[in-house]
Amino acid sequence: MKILLATGIYPPDIGGPATYTKALAQELIDLKHEVSVITYSHHADHTDPWPVVRISKSGGPILRWWRYSRAIKKHGADADIVYAFSSVSVGVPLRMSGMRKPKKILRLGGDFLWERYTDRGGRKSLQEWYERSNWQVAIGRWLLQPFDHIVFSTVFQKEIYEKAYATLPEHSVIENALTFDGLFTQNRKPHQPFRLLFMGRFVRFKNIASLIRAIVHLPDVTLTIVGEGPLRDTLTTLTKTLALTDRVRFLPPVGGSAKGQVFQDHDLLVLPSLTEISPNVALEAKGSGLDVLITHENGLHILADRMYFAPLRSPEEITKAISQFRKKPSDTDQSPFTHSWSDVASETIALFTQLTAP
Repeated sequence: MKILLATGIYPPDIGGPATYTKALAQELIDLKHEVSVITYSHHADHTDPWPVVRISKSGGPILRWWRYSRAIKKHGADADIVYAFSSVSVGVPLRMSGMRKPKKILRLGGDFLWERYTDRGGRKSLQEWYERSNWQVAIGRWLLQPFDHIVFSTVFQKEIYEKAYATLPEHSVIENALTFDGLFTQNRKPHQPFRLLFMGRFVRFKNIASLIRAIVHLPDVTLTIVGEGPLRDTLTTLTKTLALTDRVRFLPPVGGSAKGQVFQDHDLLVLPSLTEISPNVALEAKGSGLDVLITHENGLHILADRMYFAPLRSPEEITKAISQFRKKPSDTDQSPFTHSWSDVASETIALFTQLTAP
């Protein structure tokens, strides 16, 4: 089967779609499928054993979309499947391409319109926003309409969309990968001082500023913030203003074994986002044996007995949740659990086969 993976971001850029696209591409190649990737990127070279077409980010959205649409038309015209990882940065160019033949599938692990709302300072969770947004739903309906099928990463997001949209394309759920054998957790002892970790993009819905403010009230705690994004200068300035530079440090994105080492060097991953649908970093951290404290507004309820869910919107709520975590021993389920990338690929190919059947 010839498959075109169309994504907005791809390694070395960081983010869920980047991680997912590369891991899925490798699995599909291992299954002897023909795979190509299209992405926006300024990076010219790569070492992947499949073609990666990189579209320049320069020139504003219209020009970017036009370039991307031409690439989709060129590389996807004879494909069996175009698998898109963004309703806007890929969905709009897909519309512009005018292609009809390949089956067009959208995987949703985030929500572009809600994220743009939070970028402008909005503080509603994804569910709250959909309950009160009308014209945004109309835009969303237009964005989703061209796709033959939608793959949600969680039942959580699927149910929000089913409630918000009167009609949706055919849809299903394929959960993200997680492999946890419980071995790393057995001999972990808390560091002194206690080491917190945040890892992800520096954008508003991640609520990183509230996490930094919480550190003021946790004197025997350090925080490592790993990632990059448009709020970096704002967050470093806040750290200096609060006189926390001796306890809060910033590191660039890491991958591979270096990421695993970062997980091993910390005691708790904290994700205080307004909403987290299915964060890969939480699954990776848990797979490495690191405990995870995550907003209760999340789509990982299948793992509710393996992570710590709590309200984390304000600095006070974050402080309370971290303090409560430290007062009691780890009581999450440590039994082995696996939904591997091989499983994800098998479920994906089963769907593709069903959709392309005569």
